Amino acid sequence: MLRRTVPATIRLGLQRSALYRLPPQTYARLSLTRYPTVRTYAATNTSTEAPPLFRRFRTFARYTFYLAGSTLVGCFVLTGAIFLHDAFTYQERNVDRVPVAPRALAPERGGPKNLPIVSRLLSDYEDEENRALSDKPHLVIVGGGWGAVGVIDKLNPGEYHVTVISPETYTTFTPLLPSAAVGTVSIRSLVEPLRKILARVHGHLINARAVDLVMSERLVEVETVVPAGTQPTRMYIPYDKVIIAVGSTSSTHGVPGLEHCYQLKTVGDAQAIRKRVIDNFEAASLPTTSPEERKRLLSFVVCGGGPTGVETAAEIYDLCQEDIFNYFPKICRKDISIHVIQSREHILNTYSEAISKYAEDKFLHDHIDLVTSARVASVEPDKVVYTKKTADGKVETHEIPTNFVLWSTGIAMNPFSKRVSDLLPNQVHKKAIEVDAHLRVKGAPLGTVYAIGDASTIETSIVSYLLELVDEADKNKDGKIDFEEWEIMVSRIKKRIPMAEGQLQKVRELFDLYDSDADNSLNLNELAVLLQEIGHKITALPATAQVASQQGKYLGKKLSKVAERSPVLQANGIGPEGADEFVAQPFRYFHLGSLAYIGNAAVFDLGRFSFMGGLAAMYAWRSVYWSEQVSMRTRALLMIDWVVRGIWGRDLSRL
Repeated sequence: MLRRTVPATIRLGLQRSALYRLPPQTYARLSLTRYPTVRTYAATNTSTEAPPLFRRFRTFARYTFYLAGSTLVGCFVLTGAIFLHDAFTYQERNVDRVPVAPRALAPERGGPKNLPIVSRLLSDYEDEENRALSDKPHLVIVGGGWGAVGVIDKLNPGEYHVTVISPETYTTFTPLLPSAAVGTVSIRSLVEPLRKILARVHGHLINARAVDLVMSERLVEVETVVPAGTQPTRMYIPYDKVIIAVGSTSSTHGVPGLEHCYQLKTVGDAQAIRKRVIDNFEAASLPTTSPEERKRLLSFVVCGGGPTGVETAAEIYDLCQEDIFNYFPKICRKDISIHVIQSREHILNTYSEAISKYAEDKFLHDHIDLVTSARVASVEPDKVVYTKKTADGKVETHEIPTNFVLWSTGIAMNPFSKRVSDLLPNQVHKKAIEVDAHLRVKGAPLGTVYAIGDASTIETSIVSYLLELVDEADKNKDGKIDFEEWEIMVSRIKKRIPMAEGQLQKVRELFDLYDSDADNSLNLNELAVLLQEIGHKITALPATAQVASQQGKYLGKKLSKVAERSPVLQANGIGPEGADEFVAQPFRYFHLGSLAYIGNAAVFDLGRFSFMGGLAAMYAWRSVYWSEQVSMRTRALLMIDWVVRGIWGRDLSRL
């Protein structure tokens, strides 16, 4: 028979169970059980059970109290952490006795113009690390853009005494300048102080503009950038190695009136564009503005259908659609017009055909006027004049009244690059300094002068090395190149100019094609024709941030290897002219793809395939640029800017 008492395990289970949560009718049934303990428990809990609504309120109140308490405790902890951080951060530092090199305070004079030669800087003797670096080889980097930052990023600390010469004290994330020009992101989110970047290698910044290069004495002549009311000075900065990374300027193409245009290469350009755009809308909103003048003020012309021009036009369109129409008089809406003038048949012509077509369709849908196969004839204060061929071949002249013109049509040499190019007789390129595959400036002393980024272009002329290549490959010294010797020559060409590799895949076919006399050998004339035609087919690297960054990182790694292996180089009798080939392979560019923003949409050209679309592509575009930021500070600021723009819109104030 079953025992009349409740076993201990059942009693414990009842105590831990949720009997008190059961409805009253259940307790009534339990009171009839044969177990006395259960009957007693049910009887005592039936009358004290709270109503379901009260139980829910009690549970809600308890968790609300927990949440409020946790939040309050978290605020106290965070505030305490901030106070502790400030207590340990804001400390007085003794700066009474700072060691300074005597030559930093009173530099010697010399050079062709008898200027001060700054061989020591004010911070060279501040601490033991700087003192040790002051005797290392002096690496001077002229410029502070993508290429310069790439070099600094990959340099090994302690190998060089690094000095950056730049007219700006910061580096700029240039791909997002179109966004900054309309207030989508703030300027501070795109800049990082060069001194912070240089701190990793204990480098120095000289806020100056390079104006000349004295290669015979290894001196860079600079002119200081000083506040208004202060007279700039000139001086020489000595170097052991110098890297020219000054970027480029916009090409004029001989068009008159470009002083009425804006460019978009610097932070100052973006600020000026933003001010002009807001000024135009404010002026167009005045009651005294005539309809014709309102249309002119709200006409925005972009000359150039490349990524910068397309993205700027898209950003202006987004500004109008998402912000201007909400706060400015509605009469402005019908008078706004955006025009893109492109000399080629399509915009984004360096991208795939599908991407160009997608961008054009998107702009047509957004009522952005595309004027293709047209050339700007002149820019006047109140209009743009351009010519366009008709179907029958006639040239027609058109005008667009406007108060805003952005000029974005190719690149030209920076004045310092032009000066360096003029100093070297074998520099024939008109838009950049020619360098070899190791990024050394042609005609300059090997191993001492380099150029990267928009300031440089890698040589593609193979025929200039004809005699040298023949001398290396002609084993029997008969003055002709047979097929085996041709294979040797091809390998040497690929090593000297890696960009020619794509044109030298079919070795046998090339040999047979240019063997015009069918004697199974190539003479000098046949070789000259062959190499010249191959050189013409080589595509130069584009002037993009991606190329500059890769070149800078390559050069930073290579120069670190040169410094590390200096004892080995000296032991083998290898000087600066041969160190580059000894420690590294020639530079090879790896194209990671191109992307562009086209108005709440984006396009990606990744070589073998393309990707284009709306919101998803735009967020992919944002994620790529976010990951390429130079610091966590700018990443955080950029994320905040995008959130602020999404919630509250762009800042329409005129600053």
